[in-house]
Amino acid sequence: MLRRASSVRSDGLDAYFDAEGGDVVDVHDWKCVRTINGVRIFEDVANSKSGKGVLVKAVGVIDASADTVFEVILSPDRVKRYEWDTLTGDLELVDSVNGHFDVVYGTFDPRYLTWRHSKRDFVFSRQWFRGQDGTYTILQVPAVHKKRPSRSGYKRTKINPSTWEISNLSSSSSNSARCLVTQTLEINNKGWLKWRNNNHCPKFEKTVPYALLSQVAGVKEYIGANPGILEDSTTSFYLKVRELSRSDSEFEDTDETDEFYDAIAASSSSDEEESETDIEFDEEKKLQIKSISRDPESSSPPEDSAPDSNIELDSDEPAMDLDPSQFHGSMRRAKDEADKNCWSSLDGSGFMIRGKTYLKDSTKVKGGEPLLRLIAVDWLKAEDSLSNVALHPKSLVQSELGQKLPFVLVINLQLPARPNYSLVLYYAADRPVKQDSMLSKFVDGTDTFRDSRFKLIPSIVEGYWMVKRAVGTKACLLGKAVTCKYLRQDNFLEIDVDIGSSSVARSVVGLVLGYVTSLVVDLAIVIEAKEEAELPEYVLGTVRLDRVSPDSAEQLDA
Repeated sequence: MLRRASSVRSDGLDAYFDAEGGDVVDVHDWKCVRTINGVRIFEDVANSKSGKGVLVKAVGVIDASADTVFEVILSPDRVKRYEWDTLTGDLELVDSVNGHFDVVYGTFDPRYLTWRHSKRDFVFSRQWFRGQDGTYTILQVPAVHKKRPSRSGYKRTKINPSTWEISNLSSSSSNSARCLVTQTLEINNKGWLKWRNNNHCPKFEKTVPYALLSQVAGVKEYIGANPGILEDSTTSFYLKVRELSRSDSEFEDTDETDEFYDAIAASSSSDEEESETDIEFDEEKKLQIKSISRDPESSSPPEDSAPDSNIELDSDEPAMDLDPSQFHGSMRRAKDEADKNCWSSLDGSGFMIRGKTYLKDSTKVKGGEPLLRLIAVDWLKAEDSLSNVALHPKSLVQSELGQKLPFVLVINLQLPARPNYSLVLYYAADRPVKQDSMLSKFVDGTDTFRDSRFKLIPSIVEGYWMVKRAVGTKACLLGKAVTCKYLRQDNFLEIDVDIGSSSVARSVVGLVLGYVTSLVVDLAIVIEAKEEAELPEYVLGTVRLDRVSPDSAEQLDA
């Protein structure tokens, strides 16, 4: 569910797109504004006029594997960090939860960084994931912890929210590992523009944001100067973290993962200095970037990305009228673009899928109209996780009209929380599934086959940038990432996706739920094509979820 670094395209997206980028059309427009020590500094100019802040990133290629770079960045070893990190060299591991996120405490001396006289200390959390393609993502956010209250003689400051993305690069030499390292952070707009537009703001180069942007260059030089580090084990920090992991975490909100996110996202009650010459980050505001809406007419997909329904569905049978107004779920269908707490259907042009020649050149194309039609969405909650929803008497599938549908694909995304939530998507075919088609092999195949082909592509269209980074834009084989259970009966196939079966997926969903009322989320379902005869892929179904309210979920008794 994670993403690689965004591809830079200033001239719009062509219909064809290579596989190294994400699987969603990117709405950022990254422009290189500086080069520091061989590392490029980019600004997101497409969203820089939001008035709330600006996203910038440092990008560099490092001659080491992603595993090695990940270990260097996460390790709190003071001796090693002193060689590359000008800001967070003095780190102490305070707490860890589930081996995927921790809290660290640090200090820095203003003599080496800022023009301020008081010593500074800080607390921030680090949460990390490893994607199915081997890409690491690290989220760093200011935090509060009971073990580290304000310290006498130090001024408590906050480190800018930032992310690391570490992706392996293919190399012609099997003995030469290389990776692309990207650090993205949010900076106060006023201070950044002063530094970008002229050279009369030397104070910026003594700030926390500048020190963060310099970390990629620091890691690059450190690894280049210490070739022996490439032979070190990359599991040492993992082992230390797992030894410290425990259930009795001492965060301000000790109710484990879900509340943990609320705690670190909330602003501190301490009286922070709002402005260090208007350059430091404005901690009291959250950045929400308005993404560009997808207009199907302005970006029509190529013909070979549209599914041929006659191949997948039985053309000898008459098509049934699938009028969504005839079907009802517990979540409302959107009335217009401004509607909230609702769902809508969309075409697949915002998603990238495998084209006819993918096995030869890894080319992806824009998706076309989905093969199946989204007719209803249920937003449910219960004390225990909900399974086999299609068998429930209140389910759409069990209704008189639902039983007449030729085929229904029921996707039950089980979201672990208190209470447990289920997002149930009902996709219908207007004709029966054709024998020996790709869809038929999936619907009536083995669970092993389904696990190897069931693919989800996520996209946060609107919302806090840190959540976008966590969710990413890369397709995920759900059957390989989490536990999926399949129920094939009558005219339907239900897929129960247990998000809680993976601690990584659970962490991502916990973060999403903390911001869900301000998010617009697009999802696409695809059956992955692995053989020449199965190409091109097609979009099986899509959905847009607009600012969903957890409180609106309908209680469903087992």
